[in-house]
Amino acid sequence: MTTPDGPPVPGSGDAALRAAAERANSTRERNVPQWPDLPIPNDTANLREGANLHDALLPLLPLIGVWRGEGEVVYPTIEAQHFSQQVVFAHDGRPFVYYESRAWLVDADGKVIRPAAREVGWWRPQPDDKIELLLAHPTGIIEIFYGENRTQTSWELATDVVMRTESAKEVNGAKRLYGLVNNGDLAYVEERAMMGQPLQPHTSAYLRRVAG
Repeated sequence: MTTPDGPPVPGSGDAALRAAAERANSTRERNVPQWPDLPIPNDTANLREGANLHDALLPLLPLIGVWRGEGEVVYPTIEAQHFSQQVVFAHDGRPFVYYESRAWLVDADGKVIRPAAREVGWWRPQPDDKIELLLAHPTGIIEIFYGENRTQTSWELATDVVMRTESAKEVNGAKRLYGLVNNGDLAYVEERAMMGQPLQPHTSAYLRRVAG
């Protein structure tokens, strides 16, 4: 999730800023669906619209938006698979971030095979700079993560509690690392301990901002 080590390239920072500005021009007018007749603030994934961002969410400010891209699943008990994914980080002015992820399997040509993993949850920054993350999966899994900012643009979390229904597959723990890379794109890697396997790499993805 980091660029290769090496000496800085003169002018590369300026180029990155220009690229980020150009990308912002195509996403700045986009947002999650709004409901004009809702009597309370809409969720917004665009910092230019809707409720003001709560001060407690400043550590998560770079995540706010809608992101879309591609990733890969690798695990001893699963055949390697490629997927596309959309991730939403939104807020309504209160001190938590609404999170939603939807993925779909794709073939080598990018053609959609079928819908895949989904998850929803809440990122909850705390006064001691810790981050609580609650996630629910339609496979019968509920997870509670704790973590923190590693830098202003990277976040690391690990499960403290994993609960599952009687019909759910065995999952015992997970770790996640999110970070902004290159010109402000979002990448993440996840490790999982499940199906009798120790904690090890499970999924990774590279996402680009499409709204916000």
